[in-house]
Amino acid sequence: MQYLRQNLLIAGLFCIVIGGAVAAAASALLPFGITIGLLGIGLFLWGFSAKLDEAEWTQGEIDAWRPKATTLNEAGRVMYRVDTTLYEPKMTTVLCGSCGHISEVEGGRPNSFECEKCGILLWEKLEEE
Repeated sequence: MQYLRQNLLIAGLFCIVIGGAVAAAASALLPFGITIGLLGIGLFLWGFSAKLDEAEWTQGEIDAWRPKATTLNEAGRVMYRVDTTLYEPKMTTVLCGSCGHISEVEGGRPNSFECEKCGILLWEKLEEE
């Protein structure tokens, strides 16, 4: 389950606030407010004791990741996929949707790109003067 810890902490705080508001609003609802507040305290403590289960990638896994070499359906023109790493050394992979070839480029996204395998121009950034 993704983000279990954060969800438990938020739900716990929410129950504590609602339980306090209900208990303070009417004395007839005091048992109901106390029950919600205690439930909130329990959820909050459970959230603090929950282990962080969010998967973090190692630097080696990040460096080794590549998109799957598959073709992409055309939507009026040739489709492509560009992935650039956020950390140094920057590496950009370009997936040609027409032939499914993956090209690697050092650095960020280039201004224009032609597929090495099929020769189709995927994009070209026009210089604005």
